[in-house]
This record gives sequence, structure tokens and C-alpha cells, in this order.
Amino acid sequence: MGQVRQPRRVQAYDGELGAAVARAQGGDETAFAVAYRIVQPGLLGYLRGLVGEDAEDVASDAWLEIARDLGRFQGDGAGFRGWTATIARHRALDHVRRQRVRPRAGGTEQDLLHLPSPHDTHDQVLESLSTERALELVRGLPQDQAEAVLLRVVIGLDGPAAARVLGKRPGAVRTAAHRGLKRLARQLGISGESGEGVTDVAPRALGESK
Repeated sequence: MGQVRQPRRVQAYDGELGAAVARAQGGDETAFAVAYRIVQPGLLGYLRGLVGEDAEDVASDAWLEIARDLGRFQGDGAGFRGWTATIARHRALDHVRRQRVRPRAGGTEQDLLHLPSPHDTHDQVLESLSTERALELVRGLPQDQAEAVLLRVVIGLDGPAAARVLGKRPGAVRTAAHRGLKRLARQLGISGESGEGVTDVAPRALGESK
């Protein structure tokens, strides 16, 4: 299996993001706004894949924590995306746990995280993932595949960084992303050598233990 190719736009912004974060850590509020502008679209897409329509609320909670703990961050632009994704995932887990305690009318945690399973692979799938429909399809993937695809493609993390966010082995994350993209390609009616360019993870709902 190959590797998931990161979106060019993500790679292009990493240098700018790293510089902005460094300035923001020195108290530059404008630089923090730049970092937010670069990171927020991918972070919001990731959260939409996890908590649906509640993504903006969860993202707001995540950014409050990001701003509070910014001085503790050490790393470059790519590292910052991984760090913010980890914080966002923790906030999503908290949100799902609250939903479990106080379920809202019309859905439970299982409804939210285990919609009917969609389908599979590559460049065309990546382009389609910017659409709301595609995010809904991602939410229908087995949870390990959904998170792997969202982290690798929507946020643009590499295998090791995505594995750190999920607390899993890089090989498992690459495999899950590969399988998820193949499923999405089939669901989107994309033919060809689906799944080329991905790699590894094990199925589990958000909130379940490893």
C-alpha cells in the first residue's frame, strides 16, 4: 500500500502556520488570528465528521483550550495541526459523553457515530471531501476509518501524527485510511484503482477504549 498524499494546500500553509504560531506565542494577537484562519477549516471538517451539526460549538470549546495552552506548545506548523486536532478530539469525546448522559431528541451517541456504512479511494475522493455530503459519508464509515480519513485528508496529518492523535500505531491508521477512502470512492461512484495511496487502524466507536 502507498501513503495518503496530503492536500497541497495544507503543505503550502505549514510554513506560514509555524511562523504565525511562534509570533502568537509571543503575544501577537493578529498572528493568532492567522493561525486560526489556517487551521479552523480542517478542524471544523474533522469535528463535523465526529459530532455533526454540533461541530462549531465543539470547535469553540477547543479553541478556548488552544488559546489558553498555546504557550505550552512546542513544534512547527504540522505539529500545531496535530496538537489542535488532539485537543479537538478530546472535546468531541467530552461532548459525546455528555450526549450519552443527556440524549437529545432525535439521536443518541450510536446514531451519531454509526450511521449506515458508506464506501472507497483517491484524488477524486479527496476533492469531494470538502463537501457537506462527503462529510456525511465519512461519518457513515466505521469509526476507525472515519477518524483516519478525517485526520489524514481533512486536517492533513501524516501517518505518525494521526497515530499520535488517536493513540494507535501508524500502520493501523494508514490501513484504516486506505479502507475508508476505498469505501468512499465506491459510495461516490468513483471507479479506478481505489485506495491507492493510503495506509493503517482498528474499528472502534468514538469514546470506546482501545
